[in-house]
Amino acid sequence: MGFFRRSPDAAAPHTEAIARFWEWWPQARRRLDNGMPADIADDMSAYVEAIHKDLEWEIGPGPGLTVSGGGVDELRGIAERWLLGAPDDGWVFRAARPADPAMLSGKLQLDEHEFDLEYVRMGLRADSTRARVDITSYHPDFLFVPDETRLALTYRVLDWALGEDDVARWVGEVTTVADEPLDALPPSMLPTVVEQISAPFSEPAWLVGEGRTPLGHAARVSVRFPLHRQDYPLCDQYISVALPYAHANPDRLPVEPSASALRDFETAVEALGSGAVLAAHETGDGRRTLHLYADPGSGAVAKIDQLAASWSEGRAKVTTQPDPAWTALAPYRP
Repeated sequence: MGFFRRSPDAAAPHTEAIARFWEWWPQARRRLDNGMPADIADDMSAYVEAIHKDLEWEIGPGPGLTVSGGGVDELRGIAERWLLGAPDDGWVFRAARPADPAMLSGKLQLDEHEFDLEYVRMGLRADSTRARVDITSYHPDFLFVPDETRLALTYRVLDWALGEDDVARWVGEVTTVADEPLDALPPSMLPTVVEQISAPFSEPAWLVGEGRTPLGHAARVSVRFPLHRQDYPLCDQYISVALPYAHANPDRLPVEPSASALRDFETAVEALGSGAVLAAHETGDGRRTLHLYADPGSGAVAKIDQLAASWSEGRAKVTTQPDPAWTALAPYRP
């Protein structure tokens, strides 16, 4: 028999604003078909900011509209829900900035400074243990601008080189320098480096760690790696499932038949598909706690409740809370 404690649902509070945007869009599209009217930017900003004040938007490439969270995890699901309402009207709609390599040879105006992007160079350090590429960004004009302008240019260039979601997936630490790094490369080479570091992770694996519980017994932690927020944009509901097991060795780790029952439970969770993802689990002192993220609109949360209620080796406990930034995973990230 399960025990369930649920916090308020993560039902999107932006639903009405998204609906108003798409009701307004046909008239905006007609105006955009004839160019870029002077007042359309103000109207677009008002409708997008009504969804969330920190969302960004831009027109292009092609007849396209991007409404983006700018790489901020908390906003990725909101942008994706905006995208779900898009009509099939000949425009291309995106919830994250796409790669646009042609922009890397142009110029970019930031504040009062115009940068020639042909002179951007980047030091690229691949870290296979983290599946990340650390970036050292350089432009000759960095001598004349503040750090925030340097970073703004760098992230815009990264988005054009990789696309916003792949920047979030594969780019690690980003720093800017006033002196060109040794072996620096043009940003057009970044996709090749990312392809090399991401190739071994076409299928996610599990990292396993061992330690001791506060009671001095063995503990095991397994974490899906790599696990990217961008691959599950609608999964912003955190779920913890605590499963007591009845059969354990002297160190309080599960043995048969409990070990098989736990594997079967995880297999049933995996069968829910993209509506939920098992991110990590920790085992010790007669209990396994699963850490999951689910799309609250998919029905996966109710199915996980049902699975927990059917657990026969003790009283299962399920707790949920909104967590669009996946902060609950912070202690488990490599």
